[in-house]
Amino acid sequence: MKVLGRFLYAIYYWLVACPLFIISTIILSSVTVVACYLGFQKWAGYWPGTLWSRIGLTLFLCPIKVEGRENIPYKSGPFVVMANHQGAFDILMMYGYLSIPFRWVMKQELRSVPFMGKACAMAGFIFVDEKTPSSIKGTMSSARKVLSEGTSIFIFPEGSRTKDGKMRRFKKGGFMMAYELNVPIIPVTINGAFKALPRGTFFVRPTRLKLTIHPPVEIDKEEPFPQNMLGTVQKVHEIISSSLQPS
Repeated sequence: MKVLGRFLYAIYYWLVACPLFIISTIILSSVTVVACYLGFQKWAGYWPGTLWSRIGLTLFLCPIKVEGRENIPYKSGPFVVMANHQGAFDILMMYGYLSIPFRWVMKQELRSVPFMGKACAMAGFIFVDEKTPSSIKGTMSSARKVLSEGTSIFIFPEGSRTKDGKMRRFKKGGFMMAYELNVPIIPVTINGAFKALPRGTFFVRPTRLKLTIHPPVEIDKEEPFPQNMLGTVQKVHEIISSSLQPS
């Protein structure tokens, strides 16, 4: 029965789920671009992507459980949101179910992804080339603009997806951003995305996913720099890893 089930799922995956997901990507990316051209960037940067993400998780039979929504102080944002990076499905989980408007800090290479790259650029997402210092300065400028408009920013502090399911060391860029822009950090733990779609694969396995939202963390400005920021890096890493399940 297991073999038959996998065979039937493979047929469903390639003939139904993937085509419908591609179609939804094209349609909702186009909606985002058109809405941005018409001046509805704030709406277009959130709702089409949220719908796209939920469609994707539904099509690929990946139910999700969200814990800790009460830890988001909706009336006191914006925030810098940080999460561990297990795989491509992290995007669907965060975009679809975090339930607060935010803009991604994304690698420059993602700008060239068909349809999605154009939609992200039009929606005001922040692209960064870590190899170019001037790009990093531009990232800070873009982040200030996004936060001044009351919209949060999302970043993967590990920088890239895990290769083995284990959480890697955090880079300090996102924490510098939170420090310089004086905004709290919301740590989020992602579970299940590595199993659903590990790095380097294209076949999604139906998996129960979980998103754990932790209380905000402030960088203590009364402590000397950079010790206060480095302490926050360690604290956020420990908070996120505290809810991380074995892959």
